[in-house]
Parts: sequence; C-alpha cells; structure tokens
Amino acid sequence: MRTSLIRTGLLTVVTLCGATAALAEATSAQRAACTPDVWRLCASEIPNIPGITACLRREKPKLSPACRQVMNEADREAATRPVASNERRS
Repeated sequence: MRTSLIRTGLLTVVTLCGATAALAEATSAQRAACTPDVWRLCASEIPNIPGITACLRREKPKLSPACRQVMNEADREAATRPVASNERRS
C-alpha cells in the first residue's frame, strides 16, 4: 500500500515539475531514479505531493545523480513550454 502511494506520489511529482505527457509516460524509470531520494530526504512530506516536489527542489544538491537528472529534465521542459495567458485578444 505504501509503495503504491509512493509511486503515485512520484508520478505526480514529475508531472508537477512540468513534465510533458511524453516525459510523464516514462514514470517507471523516473520513480526508480527518485524513490530512494524521496525516502532519504523527503519522507516527512509523504503523501504531500507539493511538499515532496518542494523538498526535492530544495534538496537538489543532495539528490542522487539519476534523480537530479530527472528533475533537471523536468525543469528544462517546463522552461520551454509556453506560458498560458489570461489575456483576451480582440
């Protein structure tokens, strides 16, 4: 039960980090990369998904190389995605 909660949480973390649908589909590898770091650095945030995301970002220097790469890829993807605008064009 707790493992499935972690998996769901990490999927959401990746999505919240700005991953596109294509990146979000690679969740198995991303979960494998970041699960140990979530347990080691952010266990107190489980199951708070925004808290886990914030923790991983805050602890980025301490992340394993594999999880840091996942987070960096998500950040790059988010940076290249167009920003939604609430302005109406007339």
